[in-house]
Amino acid sequence: MQGIDWLIMLVTGVLLAVWLYRRFYVWLHEPPAGRIYLLGEGGELAPDDEHIRFLEEAGYEVMSGKHRVPIMIGLDGQPLRSRLFIDYVVEKDGKTYLVKTARERMPMDWTGSGVRDRLFMYALLIPSAAGILFIDSKEKSIRTITFIIGEPHGGDNA
Repeated sequence: MQGIDWLIMLVTGVLLAVWLYRRFYVWLHEPPAGRIYLLGEGGELAPDDEHIRFLEEAGYEVMSGKHRVPIMIGLDGQPLRSRLFIDYVVEKDGKTYLVKTARERMPMDWTGSGVRDRLFMYALLIPSAAGILFIDSKEKSIRTITFIIGEPHGGDNA
């Protein structure tokens, strides 16, 4: 090999090493939300949907319909399948919200533990969302739920 070949190989190797280092550095320092589940397109929006009309009347732009998030569970080595549903994804004032709709057969328990048990998984699944909207079109109510993890005032439980 001639000297120029060694120089080209050396430059190529250095560039590859720099690129690999930068990719690893970015991956290591990116927020965990960058590694969280990304929603697909979602279901089609029906023009006569009462929930969509209600959200639009309240100033929200409905971005997509129902999202089905598949979940694989291992239980004692046996695979189980489940899924989570997000009814809508909406936007208002540049903020994105996940929407869950009220269901008669599943009334909401409006206590801290009830809200946590029913909705916290959505905040963990899509942490980039500004919150979760729980809407009841019949009652004409929209409740905004946000979660803050940790002590609200930095207290110590020791």
